[in-house]
Amino acid sequence: MNDRQGLIIYVHHLKQAKSLRKYGHVQYISRKLKYVVMYCDLDQIEATSSKLQKLPFVKDVTPSYRPFVKTEYENSKPDKAKEYDYKSGL
Repeated sequence: MNDRQGLIIYVHHLKQAKSLRKYGHVQYISRKLKYVVMYCDLDQIEATSSKLQKLPFVKDVTPSYRPFVKTEYENSKPDKAKEYDYKSGL
């Protein structure tokens, strides 16, 4: 399985949003705020974002930082006092 990263692409008009499918997998299109969420391979993210930035209907391209955020938390055990409150139904 390939590592993937999301790109948030802000566009001027949504007519051209369908043409972004050839650059990656379009996940979501926001009609109100005029942006497209697209996923592509992690090793091709810079080349793809530079190609997208050159398109005339694209305002801005922002990469998602989700693959780089730490998801393992140090203090994952619940506090004893809170655990007692949860058991008593408060």
